[in-house]
Amino acid sequence: MHILVFIACVALLLGTVSSPLHGADKAAQPNILWLIGEDMGPQLACYGTPQVFTPTLDKLARDGVRYSKAFTVTPVCSTSRSSFMTGMNACAIGAHHHRTPSERKQQLPDGVRLLTGWLADAGYYTANIVNIEQSIKGTGKTDWNFKFADGDGFKGKDWNELKSRQPFYAQVNFSDAHRGFSAPKKADPAKVVIAPYYPDHPLTRKDWGEYLDEITRMDGDIARILEKLEEDGLAENTIVVFLGDHGQAMVRGKQWCYDSGLHIPLIIRWPKNFPAPKGFEAGTVDDRLICAIDLTATTLVTMAGAAKPAKMQGRVFMGDKQEEDNKYVFATRDRCDMTTFHIRTVRDEQYRYIRNFMPEKPFLQWNNYKETSYPVVKLMRDLHAQGKLDAVQEVLMADHRPAEELYDLKNDPYEIHNLAADPAHKAKLAELKSTLEKWIKDVGDQGPEPANIQAQYQKQVDEKTPDKPAKKKGK
Repeated sequence: MHILVFIACVALLLGTVSSPLHGADKAAQPNILWLIGEDMGPQLACYGTPQVFTPTLDKLARDGVRYSKAFTVTPVCSTSRSSFMTGMNACAIGAHHHRTPSERKQQLPDGVRLLTGWLADAGYYTANIVNIEQSIKGTGKTDWNFKFADGDGFKGKDWNELKSRQPFYAQVNFSDAHRGFSAPKKADPAKVVIAPYYPDHPLTRKDWGEYLDEITRMDGDIARILEKLEEDGLAENTIVVFLGDHGQAMVRGKQWCYDSGLHIPLIIRWPKNFPAPKGFEAGTVDDRLICAIDLTATTLVTMAGAAKPAKMQGRVFMGDKQEEDNKYVFATRDRCDMTTFHIRTVRDEQYRYIRNFMPEKPFLQWNNYKETSYPVVKLMRDLHAQGKLDAVQEVLMADHRPAEELYDLKNDPYEIHNLAADPAHKAKLAELKSTLEKWIKDVGDQGPEPANIQAQYQKQVDEKTPDKPAKKKGK
C-alpha cells in the first residue's frame, strides 16, 4: 500500500514538473486587473479633493496601497499609453507624437513588446474588457503610436470569459473624465477648489464641478465591477490596480508638463490568496516617486512572476526583485494634435525643472480640440482681451514661453512662481538641468519631429488661428 502511494505521488510530481506553463504554475499566478481612468489626475476624495464622491476607490485605497507621487511619462493619451503598455518612454521608441499617422508609425524595436505579449508568454490570458453588463461598458481603448507583432495584442473583450481563462490580465478603460461631460450633478460649484491660474468665474467652477461629477460616476461603475469580481469568485485571486492615463483635460493640465498634466492616481489592492510582496503594506500611503512605466515592469515581474526584459526602462518598485527607487522622474511633450512643441521635464521630491525647446511658441497656441471643447480657453481669451485676468492668469496668454522653468512643489504646488532666474536656486537649476540632459542621451530620446513635418502642422495652426484679439483696455 505504501509503495502504491509512493508511486502515485511520484507520478503526480513528475506530471507537474513535466507540464510547465511557460515556467509558471497557473495555480500560483494571481489574476491582474487594471482599471484605467482617462483624462484624470488624482482628483479622488482619498487624495484630498473636495466635492468628488469616490467611496469605492477610497475603500480600495484603505484596503491596498495609495501612491501619492505617481506620474505618467507623457501628458496625453496616445503617448502615455504607448509608454505604459511597453514599459518604455515613448520618446525612446518613436511613439512620442500624439496620434502618429499610421503611415509614420514605427515597428517596435527588437526586444520591446507590448506588456500583453510578455504576459501571454507567462501563461496569461489578456483582455481589454468592453462587454461587462448592459449598464457598464469599457471603452476598449488602446491608442498606440507604433506597429507591433501579430499576436501581442489583447485576446478577448468579454468579462464573462475571465473566470474560465485564469490567470488573466485584463484592463477596463473608463472615458468618463474625457471631455463631453454628462454625469448627474453632485458637486457644488461654489465649493470646488479652483487653481489660481484660472479665473474664479462661474463658468470655471461649473466646468470643474462637471469634471468631478464624471469621476463620481466612474466610481459607481467601478463599485459594480468589484462586486462582479466577488460574485464570480475572483476577488481573492485578483490584484486590482487603479490608475489614470494622464492629467485632467483642463487648461494647463492634459498635454502640459506640470503636475496638473502628469500627476496621476495609483492604487493597488493585493488579493487574500496570495502573500503580499516585499514593499507592499495594505492600508498605507507610499510617497516614493513612481512613474507609469514602473507599473509595467512591476506588473510583469512582481505580479506575474516573469523576468524583466533587458530593454524595459520601467523599474520594479516592489517584491524580491525590487530595483532602486527613483530619485527623479522624467516626462516629455511633443506634437499634440495640430500644435507642435518640444518639451522635456524632470522632477525630484520637491522641484520640477522644465526645458522648453521652442520658447517662441505661445502657451495657448491654437488647438482645435481645446478651442472647441475647453470652455475655459474661450473664457480666458475673452477676459484677456478685456484686461480682466490677473498676473498669474496672464502668464498663460503670453505670446512666448520661458526657455527654462523651475518650481518648488513643496511651497508652490500650483507651479506658478518660476524660480529659474532666482540666484538662490542656481544650484538646484544646474542639478536638474544636467540630470535632464543626461537622461535625454541615456534614454535614447528621438527628439522633435523633422522640420518639414513641423511646417505642415504649423500651416494648419496658421490657417485656423483667428485674427489676434484686440489689445487690452488701457494698454
